[in-house]
Amino acid sequence: MFGYISPDRPYLFIKDETLYKALYCGVCRSISKECGQLARTALTYDIAFMSAIIHNICGQDVKIVQRRCPVHPIRRRPMTERDDITNLLACVNTALAYHKLSDDRADGDARGMLRFLYNKGYKKVLAKHPEVAEIISAQMGAQAALEKDKCAIIDMACEPTAAMMAQLSRYALGDFATEYTDGLFYAIGKWIYLADALDDYDKDVKKGRYNVLYLNYGTATKKQAVAKGEAELVFIFDSLFADMRRCLANIKFYFNHDLTDNIILRGIPLKTRQMVYGACQNGRTEKK
Repeated sequence: MFGYISPDRPYLFIKDETLYKALYCGVCRSISKECGQLARTALTYDIAFMSAIIHNICGQDVKIVQRRCPVHPIRRRPMTERDDITNLLACVNTALAYHKLSDDRADGDARGMLRFLYNKGYKKVLAKHPEVAEIISAQMGAQAALEKDKCAIIDMACEPTAAMMAQLSRYALGDFATEYTDGLFYAIGKWIYLADALDDYDKDVKKGRYNVLYLNYGTATKKQAVAKGEAELVFIFDSLFADMRRCLANIKFYFNHDLTDNIILRGIPLKTRQMVYGACQNGRTEKK
């Protein structure tokens, strides 16, 4: 996926750290079976978070076993067994990687040359979950159209990514999807888009690429953009955090949800502070 979702690790229980890593390895194994070995290179912990929350909302427990993996062959590692959810998320991860690199190639980014790594995997996604491919293709196309038109409205620029996450969650959850799960994943998708815009700000400005935050603040660096638009950015992110908390409180979980609570309520705000203000040291965020 995008690689921005992460927990606040000092506040993560050992049991949840073990589960998080097991979910990550479990999806990785599913990717190799569903989409091929090369597709595993796109795996991020974002998809482990998706696995945790979707299994929990669906009431489908995971089975953790000890297995060896190609990257760490000496010692067995805990990983979840494959199931319908991890197999689906493997396809989601591969399709997102394929379209993200397609977008990079269209932007002239050298990373786009790596799309060939996922060609075979994406064809398998088309055969197994065409709905996933359609959702991602449609929303990434809508995103590209907004960028081509130089959309300067932040809320509008975030819409395709937010809608894509909500639609993917509804497809994965099936009968367990509600207006609150839609709302939670919509807010997470919107946050992901803004996180990406912040993270790429300096690079986008240097290379003359579209960035909705640059169109609003017009400064040469992210540091200057934050100084100029701090009040607006804080309001936008605080509104998203409030939406996440409200939706989270209205979702039924079947198992302990300490892991996903940590990620949504602590990890995402922490990551935001790090991207807006700089590195986090000694538990405090220091401005650069």
